[in-house]
Amino acid sequence: MALAALTVSAAWLIGGRPISGECGWQRRRGGPCCSDSRSTFAEEAESFHVGARARRVALDAELAVRGLSGDELAALLESADHRGSPAFRAYNSFVYPKSEGALANAEKAGRLATVAQAVCFLHREQKAEHATWLRNHDRTLAEADAANPGRFPLTLVLDNIRSAHNVGSLLRAAEAARVESVHLCGITPAPPHASVLKTALGAAEYVPHERSPSTLATVRGLQARGVAVWAAETCPGRSVDLREAALPQPLALVLGNELIGVDTQVLDACDGVVSIPMFGVKNSINVATAGAIVLWEALRQWEVSAEAEGAGLGQMRSQRAERPRPERAEASRRAR
Repeated sequence: MALAALTVSAAWLIGGRPISGECGWQRRRGGPCCSDSRSTFAEEAESFHVGARARRVALDAELAVRGLSGDELAALLESADHRGSPAFRAYNSFVYPKSEGALANAEKAGRLATVAQAVCFLHREQKAEHATWLRNHDRTLAEADAANPGRFPLTLVLDNIRSAHNVGSLLRAAEAARVESVHLCGITPAPPHASVLKTALGAAEYVPHERSPSTLATVRGLQARGVAVWAAETCPGRSVDLREAALPQPLALVLGNELIGVDTQVLDACDGVVSIPMFGVKNSINVATAGAIVLWEALRQWEVSAEAEGAGLGQMRSQRAERPRPERAEASRRAR
Protein backbone atom coordinates (compact mmCIF):
# COMPACT_ATOMS: atom_id res chain seq x y z
CA MET A 1 0.00 0.00 0.00
CA ALA A 2 2.81 2.41 0.94
CA LEU A 3 4.66 1.60 -2.26
CA ALA A 4 1.52 2.21 -4.34
CA ALA A 5 0.96 5.57 -2.65
CA LEU A 6 4.59 6.54 -3.30
CA THR A 7 4.27 5.62 -6.98
CA VAL A 8 1.13 7.72 -7.39
CA SER A 9 2.65 10.70 -5.59
CA ALA A 10 5.71 10.53 -7.89
CA ALA A 11 3.61 10.84 -11.05
CA TRP A 12 4.13 14.01 -13.05
CA LEU A 13 1.36 15.64 -15.05
CA ILE A 14 3.03 16.72 -18.30
CA GLY A 15 1.26 17.51 -21.53
CA GLY A 16 -2.10 16.77 -19.91
CA ARG A 17 -1.35 13.15 -19.00
CA PRO A 18 0.21 11.55 -15.89
CA ILE A 19 3.74 10.23 -16.38
CA SER A 20 5.43 8.10 -13.75
CA GLY A 21 8.61 6.08 -13.38
CA GLU A 22 11.60 6.62 -15.66
CA CYS A 23 9.55 8.29 -18.39
CA GLY A 24 8.28 10.85 -15.91
CA TRP A 25 11.80 11.61 -14.73
CA GLN A 26 13.02 12.08 -18.29
CA ARG A 27 10.11 14.33 -19.23
CA ARG A 28 10.46 16.42 -16.08
CA ARG A 29 14.12 17.01 -16.96
CA GLY A 30 13.08 18.13 -20.42
CA GLY A 31 14.17 14.89 -22.10
CA PRO A 32 12.29 12.29 -24.15
CA CYS A 33 10.48 9.36 -22.55
CA CYS A 34 10.88 5.82 -23.83
CA SER A 35 7.79 6.10 -26.06
CA ASP A 36 8.93 9.31 -27.79
CA SER A 37 10.66 9.27 -31.12
CA ARG A 38 13.63 11.58 -31.66
CA SER A 39 11.71 13.67 -34.17
CA THR A 40 8.76 14.08 -31.79
CA PHE A 41 10.99 15.29 -28.98
CA ALA A 42 12.87 17.65 -31.32
CA GLU A 43 9.55 19.19 -32.40
CA GLU A 44 8.47 19.62 -28.78
CA ALA A 45 11.79 21.24 -27.83
CA GLU A 46 11.63 23.64 -30.76
CA SER A 47 8.09 24.67 -29.80
CA PHE A 48 9.51 26.24 -26.61
CA HIS A 49 11.82 28.45 -28.71
CA VAL A 50 8.95 30.62 -29.94
CA GLY A 51 10.00 34.25 -29.62
CA ALA A 52 13.70 33.36 -29.26
CA ARG A 53 14.80 36.12 -31.65
CA ALA A 54 12.90 38.78 -29.75
CA ARG A 55 14.24 37.54 -26.40
CA ARG A 56 17.78 37.58 -27.75
CA VAL A 57 17.49 41.13 -29.07
CA ALA A 58 15.99 42.32 -25.79
CA LEU A 59 18.64 40.54 -23.70
CA ASP A 60 21.49 41.90 -25.83
CA ALA A 61 20.12 45.43 -25.37
CA GLU A 62 19.82 44.93 -21.60
CA LEU A 63 23.37 43.58 -21.43
CA ALA A 64 24.65 46.56 -23.42
CA VAL A 65 23.15 48.89 -20.81
CA ARG A 66 25.22 47.01 -18.22
CA GLY A 67 28.42 47.26 -20.27
CA LEU A 68 28.48 43.82 -21.89
CA SER A 69 28.30 44.18 -25.67
CA GLY A 70 30.25 44.09 -28.92
CA ASP A 71 33.31 41.84 -29.10
CA GLU A 72 33.08 40.91 -25.44
CA LEU A 73 29.53 39.61 -25.83
CA ALA A 74 30.47 37.83 -29.06
CA ALA A 75 33.34 36.11 -27.26
CA LEU A 76 31.00 34.98 -24.48
CA LEU A 77 28.64 33.39 -26.99
CA GLU A 78 31.12 32.04 -29.54
CA SER A 79 34.50 31.42 -27.89
CA ALA A 80 35.48 27.90 -26.89
CA ASP A 81 36.68 29.33 -23.57
CA HIS A 82 33.11 30.21 -22.59
CA ARG A 83 31.28 27.18 -23.96
CA GLY A 84 29.32 25.65 -21.10
CA SER A 85 30.22 28.44 -18.66
CA PRO A 86 27.58 29.61 -16.13
CA ALA A 87 27.16 32.92 -18.01
CA PHE A 88 26.77 31.12 -21.32
CA ARG A 89 24.19 28.72 -19.88
CA ALA A 90 22.21 31.54 -18.24
CA TYR A 91 22.06 33.42 -21.54
CA ASN A 92 20.95 30.42 -23.61
CA SER A 93 18.46 29.18 -21.02
CA PHE A 94 16.62 32.49 -21.31
CA VAL A 95 16.75 32.73 -25.10
CA TYR A 96 16.07 29.03 -25.77
CA PRO A 97 13.99 27.59 -22.90
CA LYS A 98 13.70 23.80 -22.85
CA SER A 99 10.28 23.35 -21.33
CA GLU A 100 6.87 24.97 -21.15
CA GLY A 101 7.56 26.10 -17.60
CA ALA A 102 10.91 27.63 -18.56
CA LEU A 103 9.24 29.48 -21.43
CA ALA A 104 6.58 30.88 -19.11
CA ASN A 105 9.26 31.91 -16.63
CA ALA A 106 11.26 33.69 -19.36
CA GLU A 107 8.20 35.76 -20.28
CA LYS A 108 7.51 36.95 -16.74
CA ALA A 109 7.72 40.66 -16.03
CA GLY A 110 11.14 41.60 -14.68
CA ARG A 111 12.75 38.33 -15.75
CA LEU A 112 14.76 40.02 -18.51
CA ALA A 113 16.53 42.37 -16.10
CA THR A 114 17.22 39.53 -13.64
CA VAL A 115 18.81 37.35 -16.31
CA ALA A 116 20.89 40.23 -17.68
CA GLN A 117 22.22 41.00 -14.21
CA ALA A 118 23.06 37.33 -13.63
CA VAL A 119 24.86 36.97 -16.97
CA CYS A 120 26.97 40.08 -16.31
CA PHE A 121 27.90 38.96 -12.81
CA LEU A 122 28.79 35.43 -13.90
CA HIS A 123 30.84 36.76 -16.81
CA ARG A 124 32.80 39.14 -14.60
CA GLU A 125 33.40 36.33 -12.12
CA GLN A 126 34.78 34.08 -14.86
CA LYS A 127 37.07 36.85 -16.15
CA ALA A 128 38.46 37.40 -12.66
CA GLU A 129 39.06 33.68 -12.18
CA HIS A 130 40.74 33.52 -15.59
CA ALA A 131 43.08 36.41 -14.77
CA THR A 132 43.98 34.84 -11.42
CA TRP A 133 44.71 31.49 -13.04
CA LEU A 134 46.98 33.09 -15.65
CA ARG A 135 48.98 34.90 -12.96
CA ASN A 136 49.39 31.69 -10.99
CA HIS A 137 50.26 29.80 -14.19
CA ASP A 138 53.09 32.21 -15.03
CA ARG A 139 54.50 31.92 -11.52
CA THR A 140 54.22 28.13 -11.49
CA LEU A 141 55.95 27.85 -14.87
CA ALA A 142 58.83 30.06 -13.72
CA GLU A 143 59.32 28.01 -10.56
CA ALA A 144 59.17 24.70 -12.44
CA ASP A 145 61.63 25.84 -15.12
CA ALA A 146 64.04 27.11 -12.47
CA ALA A 147 63.97 23.72 -10.74
CA ASN A 148 64.24 21.72 -13.99
CA PRO A 149 65.58 23.92 -16.81
CA GLY A 150 65.18 23.07 -20.46
CA ARG A 151 62.46 21.33 -22.46
CA PHE A 152 62.45 18.78 -25.25
CA PRO A 153 62.13 20.20 -28.79
CA LEU A 154 58.52 19.08 -29.09
CA THR A 155 55.45 21.22 -29.75
CA LEU A 156 51.80 20.18 -29.88
CA VAL A 157 49.40 21.95 -32.24
CA LEU A 158 45.75 21.16 -31.49
CA ASP A 159 43.61 21.82 -34.57
CA ASN A 160 40.01 22.54 -33.54
CA ILE A 161 39.77 19.77 -30.97
CA ARG A 162 36.28 19.99 -29.55
CA SER A 163 36.41 17.98 -26.33
CA ALA A 164 37.76 19.76 -23.27
CA HIS A 165 38.46 16.34 -21.77
CA ASN A 166 40.72 15.43 -24.69
CA VAL A 167 42.54 18.75 -24.32
CA GLY A 168 43.05 18.08 -20.61
CA SER A 169 44.44 14.62 -21.33
CA LEU A 170 46.82 16.03 -23.95
CA LEU A 171 48.05 18.72 -21.56
CA ARG A 172 48.72 16.01 -19.00
CA ALA A 173 50.73 14.05 -21.58
CA ALA A 174 52.53 17.22 -22.69
CA GLU A 175 53.60 17.95 -19.11
CA ALA A 176 54.87 14.41 -18.63
CA ALA A 177 56.81 14.61 -21.92
CA ARG A 178 58.19 18.04 -20.98
CA VAL A 179 57.26 19.61 -24.34
CA GLU A 180 58.19 23.17 -25.25
CA SER A 181 54.64 24.41 -25.77
CA VAL A 182 51.07 23.58 -26.78
CA HIS A 183 49.18 25.70 -29.34
CA LEU A 184 45.40 25.66 -28.87
CA CYS A 185 43.91 26.61 -32.24
CA GLY A 186 40.41 27.48 -33.42
CA ILE A 187 37.64 26.17 -31.19
CA THR A 188 40.02 24.16 -28.98
CA PRO A 189 39.16 24.84 -25.31
CA ALA A 190 41.98 26.26 -23.20
CA PRO A 191 42.77 26.50 -19.50
CA PRO A 192 41.26 27.53 -17.19
CA HIS A 193 38.22 25.84 -18.76
CA ALA A 194 36.84 23.74 -15.90
CA SER A 195 36.70 20.46 -17.84
CA VAL A 196 40.22 20.96 -19.19
CA LEU A 197 41.62 21.48 -15.70
CA LYS A 198 39.62 18.58 -14.28
CA THR A 199 41.04 16.12 -16.80
CA ALA A 200 44.57 17.55 -16.71
CA LEU A 201 44.73 16.79 -12.95
CA GLY A 202 47.00 19.73 -12.12
CA ALA A 203 49.31 19.29 -15.14
CA ALA A 204 48.02 22.31 -17.10
CA GLU A 205 49.78 24.73 -14.73
CA TYR A 206 53.17 23.35 -15.81
CA VAL A 207 52.66 23.48 -19.60
CA PRO A 208 53.45 26.61 -21.67
CA HIS A 209 50.51 27.17 -24.01
CA GLU A 210 48.98 29.83 -26.19
CA ARG A 211 45.75 30.43 -28.07
CA SER A 212 45.59 30.98 -31.83
CA PRO A 213 42.55 31.56 -34.04
CA SER A 214 44.20 29.86 -37.03
CA THR A 215 45.96 26.49 -37.15
CA LEU A 216 47.36 27.26 -40.59
CA ALA A 217 48.95 30.52 -39.40
CA THR A 218 50.41 28.68 -36.40
CA VAL A 219 51.93 25.99 -38.62
CA ARG A 220 53.51 28.54 -40.93
CA GLY A 221 54.83 30.52 -37.98
CA LEU A 222 56.53 27.42 -36.56
CA GLN A 223 58.03 26.56 -39.94
CA ALA A 224 59.41 30.10 -40.25
CA ARG A 225 61.29 29.45 -36.99
CA GLY A 226 62.83 26.28 -38.39
CA VAL A 227 60.47 23.79 -36.74
CA ALA A 228 59.45 20.74 -38.78
CA VAL A 229 55.67 20.32 -38.63
CA TRP A 230 54.16 16.85 -38.97
CA ALA A 231 50.50 15.87 -38.75
CA ALA A 232 49.22 12.71 -37.11
CA GLU A 233 46.65 11.55 -39.63
CA THR A 234 45.71 8.56 -41.78
CA CYS A 235 46.40 9.90 -45.25
CA PRO A 236 46.64 7.18 -47.95
CA GLY A 237 49.57 7.72 -50.25
CA ARG A 238 51.26 10.25 -48.01
CA SER A 239 51.30 9.23 -44.35
CA VAL A 240 54.30 7.26 -43.07
CA ASP A 241 53.87 4.37 -40.65
CA LEU A 242 54.99 5.57 -37.23
CA ARG A 243 57.19 2.48 -36.89
CA GLU A 244 59.13 3.48 -40.00
CA ALA A 245 59.13 7.28 -39.62
CA ALA A 246 62.30 9.16 -38.71
CA LEU A 247 60.90 12.04 -36.65
CA PRO A 248 63.03 15.20 -36.96
CA GLN A 249 64.13 17.73 -34.35
CA PRO A 250 62.70 20.17 -33.50
CA LEU A 251 59.24 18.79 -34.18
CA ALA A 252 55.70 20.16 -33.99
CA LEU A 253 52.92 17.57 -34.02
CA VAL A 254 49.47 18.56 -35.34
CA LEU A 255 46.47 16.69 -33.92
CA GLY A 256 43.07 17.20 -35.54
CA ASN A 257 39.39 17.37 -34.72
CA GLU A 258 37.80 14.22 -33.28
CA LEU A 259 35.41 13.83 -36.24
CA ILE A 260 37.06 15.34 -39.31
CA GLY A 261 40.74 15.10 -38.38
CA VAL A 262 43.35 17.63 -39.43
CA ASP A 263 42.11 20.34 -41.79
CA THR A 264 43.08 19.64 -45.42
CA GLN A 265 44.78 23.02 -45.84
CA VAL A 266 46.84 22.36 -42.73
CA LEU A 267 47.75 18.89 -44.03
CA ASP A 268 48.97 20.40 -47.30
CA ALA A 269 51.16 22.84 -45.37
CA CYS A 270 52.74 20.17 -43.12
CA ASP A 271 56.24 18.87 -43.78
CA GLY A 272 55.20 15.29 -43.14
CA VAL A 273 52.30 13.06 -42.09
CA VAL A 274 52.61 10.12 -39.73
CA SER A 275 50.03 7.43 -38.99
CA ILE A 276 49.67 4.91 -36.18
CA PRO A 277 49.11 1.35 -37.46
CA MET A 278 45.63 -0.01 -36.81
CA PHE A 279 44.71 -3.69 -36.59
CA GLY A 280 41.02 -3.60 -35.65
CA VAL A 281 37.77 -2.89 -37.45
CA LYS A 282 37.78 0.80 -36.53
CA ASN A 283 40.53 2.75 -38.26
CA SER A 284 41.05 5.31 -35.51
CA ILE A 285 41.79 5.84 -31.83
CA ASN A 286 41.12 8.68 -29.41
CA VAL A 287 43.06 11.83 -30.27
CA ALA A 288 44.57 12.12 -26.80
CA THR A 289 45.76 8.52 -26.98
CA ALA A 290 47.22 9.09 -30.44
CA GLY A 291 49.03 12.23 -29.29
CA ALA A 292 50.65 10.43 -26.36
CA ILE A 293 51.80 7.56 -28.59
CA VAL A 294 53.54 9.85 -31.08
CA LEU A 295 55.09 12.02 -28.35
CA TRP A 296 56.73 9.04 -26.67
CA GLU A 297 57.79 7.55 -29.97
CA ALA A 298 59.62 10.81 -30.73
CA LEU A 299 61.36 10.69 -27.35
CA ARG A 300 62.22 7.02 -27.85
CA GLN A 301 63.72 7.71 -31.27
CA TRP A 302 65.76 10.57 -29.86
CA GLU A 303 67.01 8.23 -27.15
CA VAL A 304 66.13 10.36 -24.18
CA SER A 305 68.28 9.38 -21.25
CA ALA A 306 66.51 7.98 -18.21
CA GLU A 307 68.68 10.32 -16.14
CA ALA A 308 67.24 13.43 -17.85
CA GLU A 309 65.02 14.28 -14.89
CA GLY A 310 67.95 14.45 -12.49
CA ALA A 311 70.63 15.78 -14.81
CA GLY A 312 68.63 18.33 -16.80
CA LEU A 313 67.58 17.89 -20.41
CA GLY A 314 71.07 18.36 -21.84
CA GLN A 315 71.58 14.58 -21.66
CA MET A 316 69.27 13.99 -24.62
CA ARG A 317 71.16 12.42 -27.51
CA SER A 318 69.92 13.52 -30.90
CA GLN A 319 71.53 10.70 -32.87
CA ARG A 320 69.36 7.62 -33.23
CA ALA A 321 70.74 4.11 -33.01
CA GLU A 322 70.99 2.13 -36.24
CA ARG A 323 67.49 1.29 -37.43
CA PRO A 324 66.67 -2.39 -37.99
CA ARG A 325 66.58 -3.49 -41.62
CA PRO A 326 63.01 -3.65 -43.08
CA GLU A 327 63.18 -7.41 -43.58
CA ARG A 328 64.13 -7.94 -39.92
CA ALA A 329 61.34 -5.64 -38.74
CA GLU A 330 58.82 -7.53 -40.90
CA ALA A 331 60.03 -10.87 -39.57
CA SER A 332 59.66 -9.60 -36.02
CA ARG A 333 56.08 -8.51 -36.68
CA ARG A 334 55.19 -11.90 -38.18
CA ALA A 335 56.66 -13.62 -35.15
CA ARG A 336 54.40 -11.61 -32.87
